[in-house]
Amino acid sequence: MRRVVITGLGPVSSIGIGATAYEAALREGVNGVSPIECFDSTGFPYFMAGEVHAFRPEDMVRRLSVDEWGRTSLFAASAARLAVADAGIDEEELASARAGSSMGTTGGESQVLERLTGDSLTAGFDGLDAGLVRQVSSARLSQAVNRELRLTGDAVTLSTACSASNYALGYAYDLIRTGEADYMIAGGADSVGRWSHAGFYRLGALTEKACSPFDKNRSGIITGEGGAALFLESLESAQARGARIHAEVLGYGLNCDANHMVAPNRDSIAECMRLAHHNAGIKASEVDYICAHGTGTPANDYIEAGAVTDVFGDDAPPVSSTKSMLGHTMGAASGLGAIASVLGIAGSFLPPTINYNTPDPDIKIDPVANQARTADVRIAQVNGFAFGGNNAIVILGRPS
Repeated sequence: MRRVVITGLGPVSSIGIGATAYEAALREGVNGVSPIECFDSTGFPYFMAGEVHAFRPEDMVRRLSVDEWGRTSLFAASAARLAVADAGIDEEELASARAGSSMGTTGGESQVLERLTGDSLTAGFDGLDAGLVRQVSSARLSQAVNRELRLTGDAVTLSTACSASNYALGYAYDLIRTGEADYMIAGGADSVGRWSHAGFYRLGALTEKACSPFDKNRSGIITGEGGAALFLESLESAQARGARIHAEVLGYGLNCDANHMVAPNRDSIAECMRLAHHNAGIKASEVDYICAHGTGTPANDYIEAGAVTDVFGDDAPPVSSTKSMLGHTMGAASGLGAIASVLGIAGSFLPPTINYNTPDPDIKIDPVANQARTADVRIAQVNGFAFGGNNAIVILGRPS
């Protein structure tokens, strides 16, 4: 079994595009939330989201025709392009190798589907644009990555909602580890849309202006968008080509309790942490930082913090939520969390939980409140939890 390392990072987010900009924003605790522009939010009591206003796919992708792909697929392809550039690998070598992609998502091409739905009501099904219809499939996220980079291996899109990027990372890790693939691009992508904004509002899970994970007065999520891609290869491969190794993927854990459609299960989440630690060959006491799922809803944060306490006891490592800055980027969330954790490992810092004002006496964790913190991060745990009890946790370590 081969050791698996991360040599390329590709974040496309509301606080920064590319690893350098993203790291700088994490260190500064930048707030990427602003009034919604991608659809008319008139009539919504809440109208804030973490949109990527600076996203210009035509400046990033080289082979895809921007007009033929939806926004989410272009997030995926652009993030992958950034990750490959960061990895410093020759694209001809990559195209001829056993290389593929695994990308996670919640809503896929939701903006395209919303437009088609509107068109069907005005023009009827016979009047729909065939080009737009071709863009609907969520499978196109990984297809966009493979076409943009001429990859001939797996092109897998995993739709396990808000933990999907961690599922995708685990899938890619297994292929590299077992020798079935030599290079993999893993991550996720999603776009802000009316359906998700309306859906979370109707669930009572949306907050008005700011996401405040772990704060006593937290009141819900802010929807967000973006793309995340990490370039994975074996340690031997990275060493042979003299690549810069950001971090090592030590292992992961998956479970699905299917206990409730939307409510998290504390025991199941704690068990997923233990599975991840066992798979990675580490003890809980060795984890230096937890990148939380941290949605900012009263239930999620209480359950997640409780599960951390169940596993780590009173000596839990610092726990912070990047969703306080990015909003909830759905299928990209744990991918952007993984990139933040890798940057924390390489740069010896902890990303903060911003918008934190009032400690919650029922939550016994250190949330890295409001300001990034210098820290020696040798091992990081990335939490990802989704509706239906789909739990996925990835363990990352400093390369040795």
